[in-house]
Amino acid sequence: MSKRFFHTTIIFIFIWLAANTIHAANKPLIYKIDIKKEIDKTSQIYLTKGLTEAQSLNADAILLHLNTYGGLLEAADSMRTAILYSPIPIYVFIDNNAASAGALISIACKNIYMRKGASIGAATVVDQTGGALPDKYQSYMRSMMRATAEAHGRDTIINGADTTCKWIRDPKIAEAMVDERIIIPNLIDSGKTLTFTTEEALTWGYCDGIAKSVDDVITKYMQYDEYELRSYHPSWIDNLKGFMMNPVFQSLLIMIIIGGLYFELQTPGIGFPSAAALTAAILYFAPLYIDGLAANWEILTFFIGLILVALEVFVIPGFGIAGISGTILIVAALSLALVNNINFNFEDVGDFEIGRSIMVVLIGISAGFGGMLWLSSRIGKNGILREIALSTDLEQARSTPSLSALVGKEGIAATILRPSGKIIIDGAYYDGISESGFIDKGTKVIVVRFENAQIYVEVIFG
Repeated sequence: MSKRFFHTTIIFIFIWLAANTIHAANKPLIYKIDIKKEIDKTSQIYLTKGLTEAQSLNADAILLHLNTYGGLLEAADSMRTAILYSPIPIYVFIDNNAASAGALISIACKNIYMRKGASIGAATVVDQTGGALPDKYQSYMRSMMRATAEAHGRDTIINGADTTCKWIRDPKIAEAMVDERIIIPNLIDSGKTLTFTTEEALTWGYCDGIAKSVDDVITKYMQYDEYELRSYHPSWIDNLKGFMMNPVFQSLLIMIIIGGLYFELQTPGIGFPSAAALTAAILYFAPLYIDGLAANWEILTFFIGLILVALEVFVIPGFGIAGISGTILIVAALSLALVNNINFNFEDVGDFEIGRSIMVVLIGISAGFGGMLWLSSRIGKNGILREIALSTDLEQARSTPSLSALVGKEGIAATILRPSGKIIIDGAYYDGISESGFIDKGTKVIVVRFENAQIYVEVIFG
């Protein structure tokens, strides 16, 4: 009897497990992605990887849980494009704030749900100080907001014999969130940028329902009484990659690349400056290459530029075609690596994206040169790097009434001259510039001229 009871119990458990497995399999899968931070490269990575995972799981719907004050326009543009073209319907629950870039992302979603007391709008493009950028940028944002609203199409309303078409989301309202000059009767006067409260958004078609929670959105509005909810959980690699692709960090890396190259050219041998520049270049290109932005030819262009600059410095005296070409290639490679082009096809790359990439690179280069000038002024007898600076007998050299008397005198290269370095004449150290290209340490030289407070030397042959 006990054996029969045991077998019956086992069979019942298997039937119960199978029934629950089938029931769970029949439940619709809702995939949730949290965007509760500034819209930046990290947020873009969250959305991109979340959409990929949702598609691999065959999710029935995707729900963005959004709370943001805005962020980078480029990241927001990429995110709204991914939402508009997603094969899985994407809904958004605004949990308090969807300002600026957050408003653009929200409008791209199939339906918008908001918590009581939430807000959406205020999409004027501003700089880091909060000041509005020139109209060129505002025009680009207006067109994106308008196009995103238009993407949802129109509703056909039949009233008796009359048939009218009405925008599901009025593009002019979306544009008013950017442009303070737009007037919409009974809604907003000129001189104010539009921001909706939850109730106002519901009245004007920019909110499809008021909800208290994610579960409220799914059960009340998406009509799923029973569902399976899965969420995207970002890894530390996602956060690190997003941080490394931040424009501020990228500008810092460019500054280190430029500064490292400069100080390496001013010192003999290969040391810390080269290591710093190489590390910064790897950190700059690696996440862009993994993300598919930096192509092989762009990285190759960067290194060709470095080689041309090195040839100009070490082999060819002066600064001519090789140096200028190398500099142009370096700037071009750093800029193009930030642009989402496909090989040499730039059809889908907007003016804003190109302008933004060039601005990031130029800011980095400018900061690099500024940092070099500052750091150079701190190296010396009284500077913060005085312990590693060559200061012996420099005061004697500075106190010399005139260096023009050194013309015709012979000396020895105290360091490698490429083209600048140190020379020794009559036991005293002087700054010298080579007129014979690369001059190795210990080579005999002769002072050929003194010009603009600089000593110019040549190699003594024979």
